[in-house]
Amino acid sequence: MNAAQRRSHILQMLHASDRPISATVLANRLQVSRQIIVGDVALLRAAGADITATPRGYVILPRAGVIRQVAVRHRPDQMGRELNTIVDHGCTVLDVMVEHPLYGQLTGRLDLSSRYEVSEFIRKVSDSRSHLLSALTDGIHLHTLSCPDEDAWTRVLDALRQEGFLLS
Repeated sequence: MNAAQRRSHILQMLHASDRPISATVLANRLQVSRQIIVGDVALLRAAGADITATPRGYVILPRAGVIRQVAVRHRPDQMGRELNTIVDHGCTVLDVMVEHPLYGQLTGRLDLSSRYEVSEFIRKVSDSRSHLLSALTDGIHLHTLSCPDEDAWTRVLDALRQEGFLLS
């Protein structure tokens, strides 16, 4: 299999999957190194493929529905409640963004769409002893959300407001 065929297979696998696929899994399936896959994905992105790298692997996100940003603020110990509020109302948390005074906008991919994924993310944060991006901005941050429709978006805004997380 040549490089072009391998990249075509990567795209096919990502399109066919409803979950992220890690570079290691792709490498094993295509019998190449993980670094070859990372390079292939970079070339596919440069050619216009809409591949997103998440903490769980590569994914091609569906573009149906409503994509909106919401500004929120909460303490670190409230992160799970905030994220679960969003996924419980049918939306996916695509990313988190903060505005840093020196570096400008800093963004981290999340792609969380269920309570299980939220709990796994919280576990990884705890296990890694990492600091949240929102720690740089006194808890203020933005999320990009993918919602199935305007009603879901409205429900999420109302719920975040009721929880006291919505920044106004």
